Amino acid sequence: MFWVTLIIKTDAAHAELLSDILMEQGALSTDIHDAAADTDDEQMLFGEPGEACGEIWQNAEVSALFDHEADIEAIVREMTKAAQLDRAPSYRLERVEEQDWVRLTQSQFDPIQISERLWIVPTWHQSPDPAAINLILDPGMAFGTGSHPTTKLCLSWLDQHVSNGDTLIDYGCGSGILAIAALKLGAGHVTGVDIDPQAIHASEENALHNHCNPSTFEFFAAASEQAVKLSEPVDIVVANILANPLIMLAPLLSGLVRPGGRIALSGILSAQADDVNATFQPWFEMSNASGLEGWVLLTGIKK
Repeated sequence: MFWVTLIIKTDAAHAELLSDILMEQGALSTDIHDAAADTDDEQMLFGEPGEACGEIWQNAEVSALFDHEADIEAIVREMTKAAQLDRAPSYRLERVEEQDWVRLTQSQFDPIQISERLWIVPTWHQSPDPAAINLILDPGMAFGTGSHPTTKLCLSWLDQHVSNGDTLIDYGCGSGILAIAALKLGAGHVTGVDIDPQAIHASEENALHNHCNPSTFEFFAAASEQAVKLSEPVDIVVANILANPLIMLAPLLSGLVRPGGRIALSGILSAQADDVNATFQPWFEMSNASGLEGWVLLTGIKK
């Protein structure tokens, strides 16, 4: 058995409309992407949580997956009519063979070495170093598998700065990877907070799967104003989010760190570092800890 992908060249004004029409005509799924992706003409789009990006690539493609028996020519005719286009847009077809999709997905995720002693290992792999600190974590619905530069930056920093018995808050915990790493590096207690209940469920499951003692961690969904009541100030707060939310949350996050404690902030593009640094300087002695692939990690010690 196989499927057919219909790929249509279009523009920002029509991409979402064509995607919706193709779904109505029986597409199993649709996708809008940059037609110039992976070329010198690739158009980068950026947005922050809570802000509508409002942009689609000017040189766009709409991909729609159909059963191999679908009448593609008829679908294109009906789509052109429904979208009130003067003529049918340019398109091409690609055949999608049936595969072992689970195995294919797993093949894209290998163990990741963060430091000499810290690894991230998917469950279907053997650890390259059984004697190391191994975080057993699979890709899932919550953000944070260790492959993104911001997560790597945070994990590397935690590896160098977590001391035995430290208390830590992981704000925007996603999969719980940073909180779990802190526990395995010696933290005495961690608290993970996220606005997404799915992230909380994933964090709890991942912590148990990594044999973390349930008495040493707690994860809960909370709006930002509720996080003020999390706990007494802690030794370390780590927040791998994005620049704008970090700036907005600066007073809240600062209040969660004890005097002399540390904060680590990531999800920040290099061009945004100065703004984030300036926002946190009233509370912290700030510094640029490290950078990777255009992202930076900012750290500070509470005054």
